[in-house]
Amino acid sequence: MNISDSFFNKVERKTNVKKESILSLAKKLQGNNMKNEKNLREVIKELSSLTGKSVSKEQEDKIINTVINDKVPDNIDKMI
Repeated sequence: MNISDSFFNKVERKTNVKKESILSLAKKLQGNNMKNEKNLREVIKELSSLTGKSVSKEQEDKIINTVINDKVPDNIDKMI
């Protein structure tokens, strides 16, 4: 996946999360790890901590369900 620096710059401006942190989290989700609920929960918690935003149990469950069931939008960069 080739993600442009402009995408990372947008994310960093909105979340204060550095490109290196994003890439580190992405590595945790490579391969079959995107379907591993435990790994997804760990990444959500880490993102929550990095951004200073709390994620309720309901939100976390919804995110997990969306990812595991392949319902993540293709144009996610437009949401940022």
